[in-house]
Amino acid sequence: MKRVLIITYYWPPSGGGGVMRWLKMSKYLPENGWQPVVYTPENPDPSVQDESLLREVHPATEVIRTPIREPYDLYRKLTGKKKSAEFKAGYISEASRGNWKDRFSVFLRGNFLIPDPRVFWVRPSVKFLKKYLKENPVDLMVTTGPPHSMHLIGAGMKKYFPEIPWLADFRDPWTEIDFYHRLKLTSLADKIHRGMERKILQSADVVTTVSPYLKQTTEKIAGRKVEVIHNGFDPEDFDFKVDPDYSHFTLSHFGAFNRDRNPSALWKALGMLKNENPEFGMKLRIQLIGQTDDTILRDLEREGLGDHLVLIGHMKHREGLRLLAESQLLLLPLNDAPNVRGILPGKMYEYMALRRPILAIGPPDGDFADIIRETRTGYVQGFDAVDGIKSDILKTWSDFMEGKLEVSPEGYEKFSRKNLARKIMQLPFSGEY
Repeated sequence: MKRVLIITYYWPPSGGGGVMRWLKMSKYLPENGWQPVVYTPENPDPSVQDESLLREVHPATEVIRTPIREPYDLYRKLTGKKKSAEFKAGYISEASRGNWKDRFSVFLRGNFLIPDPRVFWVRPSVKFLKKYLKENPVDLMVTTGPPHSMHLIGAGMKKYFPEIPWLADFRDPWTEIDFYHRLKLTSLADKIHRGMERKILQSADVVTTVSPYLKQTTEKIAGRKVEVIHNGFDPEDFDFKVDPDYSHFTLSHFGAFNRDRNPSALWKALGMLKNENPEFGMKLRIQLIGQTDDTILRDLEREGLGDHLVLIGHMKHREGLRLLAESQLLLLPLNDAPNVRGILPGKMYEYMALRRPILAIGPPDGDFADIIRETRTGYVQGFDAVDGIKSDILKTWSDFMEGKLEVSPEGYEKFSRKNLARKIMQLPFSGEY
C-alpha cells in the first residue's frame, strides 16, 4: 500500500468545517490503495471541539502529533479576554470592527504573522518531518490550508525531498479570501503575502481548490492549471431514519453563523409572513445550531422573531445531521464578500444528502447556485431579494401543509466523499499537464 503524508492543522478532536475535507477523504483512501499518515499539532487552539469525530479516523491511519506555539494567549491578554475564551469563526471580521485593542490585534496578525498565526510551527515541523521521512518514506505529500502555513511546511519539505510529489490543497483562497481586506495590511505585508502565495502555487506539483470560480482566480495568480475537487458528503453519516415532524415548520442552519452571513432579507421576509399568516406564525421555528453571532440574534428580535428562535450550541456532527433531517427548510446563507461566487460551503453537500429543500441566499450566478439548480435541491435568492425569499418559503410551507418534506435530488451522488477520494488520488502527481 502506498503512503500519503497529510499535513493539516485541523484534525479530531478539533471540530468544525476545517476538519471534514481530509478527515473524510482519508477515510476512503485505504480502499484506493493509500495509507494516510496525518501530521497535525499536539496542542492546537481550535474554535470547536468534537470528540465524536475521533471515531471517523480510519484504523489504518497513522497520526503524528508535535507541539505548536500559537500567539492566541497573547491576543487574549491584549484584548482582555479570558484564557478559556474560544475564537468564533469569522473573528477577524468582528475584531476589525471592534475597539482599538481588537483592531490593533488584527493589524499585528496581518502584518507580522504571515501568512497566519500558525507560522511558528513551520520550522520545527520541517525539522521533525525531515527526520521522519528519512526513516518512514511516503509516496505523496498533501498540505491543506487554511491555515496556509501548512503549505509553507510543504515547500520546506520539497527542498529536501524533491522526488516526493506535493499536492497543495486550498480549501479557501489566500489573498482572495473574504476577510483579506480586513487585515489592515501595509503595502509591504501585502507584497509578502502575495509573493508567498505565488511561490506555493508555482512550486507544488498539483494544486487543488473547491470550486470552478476559485479555480479561475487561483489560475490567474499561479499562471498554471488548478484542479477542482469539491467538498462532499459521507454516505455513512446518513444511515439513519427520521420520523417527519409536522408540529412545527422548522428552518434550520448548521454550523458557524457569523456577521458576514447574516441574511437580513430572510428575517424581514419571515417577519412579514408571520404577520400576514397567523397559522404560519404559530408553527414557525428558527433553529440555529452552532456558534451564532450576536448581530443575527439582534436582527431576529427586531423583526419580531425572537419567540420563534431555538438556539443550540455546538453539537456532535452526526447528531446535528439527525436534527437537521427533521427540518422543513435548510438555510444556506453565503458570505456577502468579494469572492462569494466561488464559495461552496461544506454543509451544502450534506444538506443535499438530507433530501430537504435548501434555501440559499447569495449571488444567483455563484458556483453554489449552479450546483443547487443542477441537482434540483432547492432555491437560490439574492442577498436583498425579500419578495423572492417570501415566495420560496411559501412554496415550502405549502408542501409542508400537504405532508411533503423531501426533495428528489438528481446527480448529487458524484459529491460522495468515496467518489471524491478516488478522484483526488487519480490526479497527475507528476506535475505534467
